[in-house]
Amino acid sequence: MNHIWSQSSYIVRKKIFSVIGGKLHIYNDSGELLLYSQMKAFRLKEDISLYTDETMSRELLRIKARNVIDFSTTYDVFDSETGETVGSLRRKGLKSIVKDEWVILDTHDNEIGSIKEDNAFLALLRRVVALIPQKYNLEIGNLEIPAFRQNFNPFVTKITADFSDDRQGVLDRRLGMAAAILLCLVEGKQD
Repeated sequence: MNHIWSQSSYIVRKKIFSVIGGKLHIYNDSGELLLYSQMKAFRLKEDISLYTDETMSRELLRIKARNVIDFSTTYDVFDSETGETVGSLRRKGLKSIVKDEWVILDTHDNEIGSIKEDNAFLALLRRVVALIPQKYNLEIGNLEIPAFRQNFNPFVTKITADFSDDRQGVLDRRLGMAAAILLCLVEGKQD
């Protein structure tokens, strides 16, 4: 498997102001660019491709929404090099009004885990005061880890995805990276 998917942590950065849509840069702990994505503005159905660099010549991962503008849509994650379906992530729409919540699905749409905002009170407060960074816990198998942390910056959305507590590799890093990107893009739109 590609060395990109063997990292224990990633840093996802999205510039807030971009004329042609969002640009994502994903780095490792050393600051090395691992993945890049450029989304087109005004899309009704999300279709996100991740490339090895800004030339966008080698696609590694694709994240596709199943439905057009759906509050509880499911996003399928595909390995672009093998054509393999990695799994899916489904946003729990109504529950996410108060506290963001996602379900992690295997390739047969069976629930294998979840991603939840850390605290209901802070989640509500964050909806009013955008200065409070979001934090998410990942639950998969018998493992619960504080995997996703947003850093506050008014010009750049930055999420640290830390999977170092998943020493056994229970979560496929491709699915974990897709989750970090969706948290950055989808949940980032509510501010």
